[in-house]
Amino acid sequence: MKRWRAAAVLFVMSASLHAQQTDTSATERKNWYNDPFFTLSHAMADCPLPLGPLMTKAQMEDDAHYRVERGTTCWLAHKCTKPNSYMYDAPIADAIHAQFKDAKGLDGTSIWITVQRRFVYAEGCAPASFDAHALQQRLEAIPDVEQVFMRVTIDPHAPLPYKTLAAPE
Repeated sequence: MKRWRAAAVLFVMSASLHAQQTDTSATERKNWYNDPFFTLSHAMADCPLPLGPLMTKAQMEDDAHYRVERGTTCWLAHKCTKPNSYMYDAPIADAIHAQFKDAKGLDGTSIWITVQRRFVYAEGCAPASFDAHALQQRLEAIPDVEQVFMRVTIDPHAPLPYKTLAAPE
């Protein structure tokens, strides 16, 4: 009888610990697919960090099939030479790093880059004098970039044009 009680206590403790771990892992956000996500410039301290490719495990699992489908569509349509458009992301990120090594034209900005499926997302804050169109053109000129999304605000305290870790939904 003592063994049964000890086993029951261990089971309850284990279940409780597992429930606690599940609760935290359910809300933990990670870059599950290792999508390139990096700082291009950081001069505005009060500019909120974008959510970028961070997602919960449930979101990752929900997105998995769609991601495979989106990734192969480019190749099936004969618009890509690689079998999955996500395979272009790391080289695109490397090219962006090389292109903006000196951060010329980014003075006073805080901009983060996410690369997913040949799409480049530039998110962050910039002064009103910043030429966002020029940045967009430079990003679009990088080989294999299909589309650039500019989500840059001049007021980091106004509603943002991008999701943040603090308010992802």
